[in-house]
Amino acid sequence: MTRDEFNAHCAAKPAATHVVQWGNSDVWKVGGKVFAICGWAEDTPGFTFKVTDMAFEILSDMPGLRPAPYLASRGLKWIQQHGTPGLNDVELAQHIDASYDMIAAKLPRKTRAELGL
Repeated sequence: MTRDEFNAHCAAKPAATHVVQWGNSDVWKVGGKVFAICGWAEDTPGFTFKVTDMAFEILSDMPGLRPAPYLASRGLKWIQQHGTPGLNDVELAQHIDASYDMIAAKLPRKTRAELGL
């Protein structure tokens, strides 16, 4: 997945907002809460997303994936795809979708209603 494909995928999510921060990273949020980040890891885009506890255990050991720097060190279950082989585009999109769903589900009921979620 390219950075442009990542941004297009995230932009298609309902009520998703985009900011550029943390050294030119594309940061996608829903209800003000981050669900996906694309920054540069060496020569390839690094994609960061929230995962379940089980996915964290499985993905942490896969080549090209690692616990997300800073986020995982704080005990949060976030994974970063930083190299190859990593996930294919379909799997990466599915994990981004799941991250969005987890973040949106944790928003207060009032916020979800205001966002039409």
